[in-house]
Amino acid sequence: MAQDTAQENERDQASVQGSAPLEEYELANGRAPYLLTMTEFKLLGIAGVGFFLDAYDLFIINPVLTMLQYRLYGGNSLPAGLHGLANAGANIGSVIGQFTFGYLADSLGRKAIYGKELMLIIFATIMCITVPTGSLSPNSCLIYLAVFRIILGIGVGGDYPMSASVTTDRSNLRKRGTMLAYIFANQGWGSFVGALVTIIVLACYKHVMNDEGETSKVDGVWRIVIGVSLIPAFGTLYQRITMPESKRYMEAKQMTDRNSETDLEKEIRVIKEADQHSEGISGSSSREFLAYFSEWRHAKILIGTCSCWFFLDIAFYGINLNQNVVLTQIGFAGKTGTDWEKLFNLSTGDIIVTALGFVPGYYVTVLLIERLGRKWIQIQGFLLEALFRKILFFFNTLSHAAFIVNFALLQFFFNFGANATTYCYPAEVFPTRFRAFAHGISAACGKAGAIISSLAFNSLSEAVGTPVVLWIFFGCCIAGAICSLLLPEVKGRDPDLVLAEEIREAREKKKVLKGVS
Repeated sequence: MAQDTAQENERDQASVQGSAPLEEYELANGRAPYLLTMTEFKLLGIAGVGFFLDAYDLFIINPVLTMLQYRLYGGNSLPAGLHGLANAGANIGSVIGQFTFGYLADSLGRKAIYGKELMLIIFATIMCITVPTGSLSPNSCLIYLAVFRIILGIGVGGDYPMSASVTTDRSNLRKRGTMLAYIFANQGWGSFVGALVTIIVLACYKHVMNDEGETSKVDGVWRIVIGVSLIPAFGTLYQRITMPESKRYMEAKQMTDRNSETDLEKEIRVIKEADQHSEGISGSSSREFLAYFSEWRHAKILIGTCSCWFFLDIAFYGINLNQNVVLTQIGFAGKTGTDWEKLFNLSTGDIIVTALGFVPGYYVTVLLIERLGRKWIQIQGFLLEALFRKILFFFNTLSHAAFIVNFALLQFFFNFGANATTYCYPAEVFPTRFRAFAHGISAACGKAGAIISSLAFNSLSEAVGTPVVLWIFFGCCIAGAICSLLLPEVKGRDPDLVLAEEIREAREKKKVLKGVS
C-alpha cells in the first residue's frame, strides 16, 4: 500500500509539471533521442513510407502538369482555372480525409482504420494513370485527372492524423518529437525521389522526344512517374492493416469506459461544474470532444494549431505546387531549346532545390527538436521564411545561382520550421482521446490554406503579378509567427497527465464549493 501511494504521489507530481515519469531504461541509457531502437525503426518504416507517398503524390503533380502542357496544349499555358483545380485536387480531398479519418481513428480505434487510407491512395493512383489523353479533349483530360486527384487526396489526408496518432501513441515521451519529425522527414525524401524519378525517366525518353522530335511521347513519361509510387504503397499495405492497437489508446478507452456515466463526460462535467456550475453533459463521443474544447484554455490551443497550419500552407503550397511556374518565370527553363530540354531543365531545378533545402531542413529538425523545443523552431521558421520570401520579390534581378540559393534557404526554413512543427504540435499537445480528430481538424485547416493558394496563385499572378502574390505569402508568414504565441511548449509534456491534473484540480475545487455552500 505504501509503495502504491508513493507511485501515486510520483504521478501527481509529474502531472503538475505536465510531463510523465520516464521509464527506467530511458533515464539510464542516456541515448540521444535520434538514435532509434529496432522497434522504433520498424514503426518509422511503416508510418514514414506513408509520408513518403504523401509528398511524392502531392508534389509530383508539379512536373506532371508541365508535361501535360506539352502533351495537350502544344506547350502553351494550361487554362488557369483547370490548372488550379488539378493542382488543388489532392488538397481538396485531403480536407475530407483529414476530418473523416481523424474522427474515425478516435471513435473506432487506430487498428480498425489504419491501412484504409493507403488503399484509397493505391486505387486513385492507378486511376490517375489511366487518363485517356488520346480520346478526350484537353480540358476533359484535366478534369478527369482532377477528379481522381481528389480521391487520392482523401487517402493522403487520412494519413496525416493516422500516422501522427499511431506514432505518438507508441513513442516514449523523451523521443516523441524526434519520432514525429523522422516520420515527417519522409516528405522531403518523397519530393526528392519524385524529382529524381522524373529526371531518370526523361533521360530514358531523350532520344525519342528530343532527337526524333516526338514530344507527344511525354505521355509515357508522366504515367511512369506517377506509377512508380505504387511500389512502396503495396510494400507497406500489409504492415499497416495488420498493426495491433496501441496500449496507450486502449488505456485511454478503458479510462473513458470504466464509469457508469458515459465515457469521458463525467470527468468533463466535473470540470465544467467546478468552473462554470453548469449541468452535466450527455451524448456521444463527438459531444465529449465539443465539451472539452468548449473551455477557452483548450480551444485556444486548437485555434493556434489550426491557424498556424492554415497560414503555413498558404505560403508553402503556393510556392511548392507552383515551383515550376516560378522557375519558368525567372528563366530557369531557358528561353531557347527543345521541349525536352525545357522539361529536363525544370526537373533539374526541382531536384537541386529539394536536395539543398527540403531534405536538410527536415533532418536539422530531427536533430534539434528535443533540444530547442517546438515553439522556438516554429516561430523562427516563420520569420526566416518571411525574410527569404521578401528577397524573392527581386527574382527578376537575381542570377540563377542567387535565386537557387535563396529558394533553397526558403525551403530549408520551411522544414526546419513550421512545416515540421505544425505537424508535430497537434500530435503532442492534445490528449489521446481527442488526438486524431484534433490533428485532422488542424491539418484540414492547413489544407484549406493550400486549396486557396493552389486555386488563386495562377490567376493572381496573371492579374497582379508574382511579386504581389509573394507579398501576400510574406504576410501569411508573419501571421503564422503571431498565432504561434497561442501554443504552449510541448517538449516533455504529456497531455494525458495534463488532463488528469485538470480533472483532479476540478474535483478539489468542487469539494471546496460544496463545503462553502
